[in-house]
Amino acid sequence: MLPLLFGLGRHYRGRARMQRFIPAATGLLMFFYASVPAPSRLYWRAQLSGWTLYFCFNLAIFSAFGRFTTELLLNVTAIVLPMIGLSHWLRYHILANGWERLAPVPLVGRLLVTNALLSVLSQVIIWALLIWVVRPSPDGKPHGWAQFIGYSLNVNFVLWLWSGFYFGWHFFHRYKQAEVDKWKLAAAVREAEMRTLKAQINPHFLFNGLNNIRALVTENPARARDMMTHLSDLLRYSIQLNSAEQVPLGRELEIVEHYLQLEALQLEERLDYSIDVDQAALPVLIPPMTLQLLVENAIKHGLAPRPEGGFIRLTAQLDGAGQLHIAVRNTGRYQPQPEHDGVGVRNARERLALLFGTEAHLHIGNDPTESDTVVAQLRLPVRAATATVAA
Repeated sequence: MLPLLFGLGRHYRGRARMQRFIPAATGLLMFFYASVPAPSRLYWRAQLSGWTLYFCFNLAIFSAFGRFTTELLLNVTAIVLPMIGLSHWLRYHILANGWERLAPVPLVGRLLVTNALLSVLSQVIIWALLIWVVRPSPDGKPHGWAQFIGYSLNVNFVLWLWSGFYFGWHFFHRYKQAEVDKWKLAAAVREAEMRTLKAQINPHFLFNGLNNIRALVTENPARARDMMTHLSDLLRYSIQLNSAEQVPLGRELEIVEHYLQLEALQLEERLDYSIDVDQAALPVLIPPMTLQLLVENAIKHGLAPRPEGGFIRLTAQLDGAGQLHIAVRNTGRYQPQPEHDGVGVRNARERLALLFGTEAHLHIGNDPTESDTVVAQLRLPVRAATATVAA
């Protein structure tokens, strides 16, 4: 549209004055608002599309009250071009003064004054263009103060529409960005929590293993070497699985097997354990080191303090409701201290809550069906592994 209008304007006197004015005004705008970022392509598309519609609307309105002429086309052009320039200046002024961060009341007050001044200024520019550049025919209708005020009010209304669209788009964009930032922050916090919780579990397991080895170094060096081999395998698994938030139950059972063999070397006949797992449950995803923690607690608090030792039975089955039920039963009595569940159990519950929400449940208590037996029951939603974890 604009190249066509400028092309028509070439045939009228005053065109050289306008061609000098536009680059000068643009350079002055960039000088005073150098810190304001350049407009995006979306802004220019919206700007040109909106003012093109305004141009067509005015052309249709004026044509309805008289015949379409080249002079009418130039009159409408002289109206629209200053509006494009003034609205573009308003965009720079808004960003330079940080109006997009203002509350609604201060923003409306500033726009009330600015739009009023721009409305009057627009009429001064438009009338100057009409009189000195377009030069209407002598039989044109006279213009007075009533028309000046009426056109100013009309332009003021158009500027308020422009401001509404501009700030509406800006606030919508900022709202979307705030939502994205909120989700990014939530993901970052969740990842940090998961890494912190797993970092607390791994040293806890390491220190227990080293203490077991230390107890046998002088007593039985050969068994100590065997325990060191088992411990190195456990630590290798632990480090590899530390990069995953969930692992298949089958991989977790490998860690439990290593741990039980490690403990069996120390406890000998005092440890009697069995593992009964449904084969269909092996691909189900669980947080890494969860079963190892439950088995470790069973030995540490249930079997180790008893001279005669005891048993550990680990079972895992799927139900028809899409839930995995895991139970770890061991000899002993559950006597927790109020509000002191232990670091490992507390971290396990927090990890389950982060990963599964209210769908997961971990309960530890005395088994109501067997005397002198503690049972840890873990219930998880079934989520099959989509990829094999690196060995």
